[in-house]
Amino acid sequence: MIAIIDYDAGNIKSVEKALHFLGEEAVITRDSGILLHADKVILPGVGSFGDAMSKIRGYGLEETIQEIVANSTPFMGICLGLQLLFESSEESPGVRGLSLLKGKIVRIPEAQGIKVPHIGWNSLSYPNPGKLFQGIPEDSYVYFVHSYYLKAEDPTIVTGATQYSTNIHAAVEKENLFACQFHPEKSSDVGLKILKNFIEIGREE
Repeated sequence: MIAIIDYDAGNIKSVEKALHFLGEEAVITRDSGILLHADKVILPGVGSFGDAMSKIRGYGLEETIQEIVANSTPFMGICLGLQLLFESSEESPGVRGLSLLKGKIVRIPEAQGIKVPHIGWNSLSYPNPGKLFQGIPEDSYVYFVHSYYLKAEDPTIVTGATQYSTNIHAAVEKENLFACQFHPEKSSDVGLKILKNFIEIGREE
């Protein structure tokens, strides 16, 4: 069973729908007992960094998330969910993120011909090998909606990148942590394959 963390963020139902399409049992919950016993956990979401962290802490989910990750359960952040895994964001000065990975979230720089927020399809390069991208050709297109992006402190965890005004760290992997700035659930067959790769982690062992 795959648990999707419910902290009143947007875009959660579309992730559930994609998982059901792939034939997976998925539940949207903030019940710590269910989350801690799930085979895999996904943290999706759209919205502001500060508001999201306030809700996560208000629902007592920060400790649960830390425990899930410490238990080596495969854990995936999507869009805002990626950003929350890191230490801080320029969007919400003074707000501490989950700090499970080192890095900062910064605003996409203004550039001629570049619109912020970044909304649309961009191709991915693979700076490092990633389990999420097995069987997916480099330069495949995925769908983004964001105004802020990740600058990871450790470049070796970056498995997907794209160019949009600057070099954007679009996906990361470290041990049992996986995250995408883009929306795999909205990225057609490529996105479904990424989700399927996450689902299969651990099953092949």
